[in-house]
Amino acid sequence: MTDTIEAGVDASPSAAPLAGAPQSRRSLGRWLIENLLPPILLGIVILAGWYFVSYVVLDERRRFLLQPPHLVVQNGFLDWDVFSEILRALWSSTKVAMIGLTIAIVLGILLATIMSQAKMAERAIFPYMVTLQAIPILALVPLIQFWWGTGQRSRVVVCVIIAIFPIIVNTLFGLQSAEKGMHDLFTLHRANRITRLRKLMFPAAMPAIFAGLRISAGLAVIGAIVGDFFFGKGDKGIGQLLRKFANDLSGEALLASVAMSSVLGVSVFLFFGWLQTRAIGKWYDASDR
Repeated sequence: MTDTIEAGVDASPSAAPLAGAPQSRRSLGRWLIENLLPPILLGIVILAGWYFVSYVVLDERRRFLLQPPHLVVQNGFLDWDVFSEILRALWSSTKVAMIGLTIAIVLGILLATIMSQAKMAERAIFPYMVTLQAIPILALVPLIQFWWGTGQRSRVVVCVIIAIFPIIVNTLFGLQSAEKGMHDLFTLHRANRITRLRKLMFPAAMPAIFAGLRISAGLAVIGAIVGDFFFGKGDKGIGQLLRKFANDLSGEALLASVAMSSVLGVSVFLFFGWLQTRAIGKWYDASDR
């Protein structure tokens, strides 16, 4: 009887990996099906609809309005002369977006911090931020051109105007979200404003701040492209290239430029998502909130 028990104990460690391996493979397969299969299927449907519109809905004379996917790849991505021009323009727009986003982050967090420290400052500043956000950017283009010209500086200004509001709103919300009990504890220990900000309010605000950064990152890319449409001096950005391809009726190059613009926006969004995970992922879990 003892030998049987000992044999069972000895056999169990070696049997466990064998039992866990199929389970691990099933979990991986299930994850792939749940996360990769839906976008792949939707992508196939979109491509099928694209081909249907190109070859069935549009006649041959109007097919330049929406060229089929394989021609977009062939003439937009595989043609190095066209693709290199797209990459140069994309790099110019990336620099403008990053400069504008950096300025928006600094100004937005600074203003939100000031507003979080004084209700009077919040009542004074916030209405003007809402007004600035509500004004259509096209209405501000003549003023921006009059004050800053038609070069790269004006494009940066457009990025700042478009991207700053989500940073202010989310940072202010985060700074004001710290628990009242924790504020009472800091008051009990006679902590000053700097200590309260550094050790309580900013740690509590980090998830909201990164949510605002992810939104503003995509808006900064949009602002760079919109600015390119109206301010053409300096390096040619992706917005100017989109206008050029549209005027030349180069449908394949136009769609390739749009695709690369979306790649830029998604890349910036994912970068801030990765940065959020690195910064607060170890102690903050959205599923617990």
